[in-house]
Amino acid sequence: MRQEKTTLLKLLFWAAVTGNILFILWVTFNGLKEHFQGTIYEKLSYIALMALLVTNTCLLFHFRKKKNE
Repeated sequence: MRQEKTTLLKLLFWAAVTGNILFILWVTFNGLKEHFQGTIYEKLSYIALMALLVTNTCLLFHFRKKKNE
């Protein structure tokens, strides 16, 4: 049971990190295609979303590293 839980947590960790990175790349690609044209609210929401996704990814790695120590 312990091994299954560890394997599932590793899978979820990598799924979250991969999902965050792919979403960042996808939104950035779409922004580049549209030349980042949009209202000020769209631009601010883009910046906020990217900041949240990057922060989430960094925190995931930080707590994983801390747990392994």
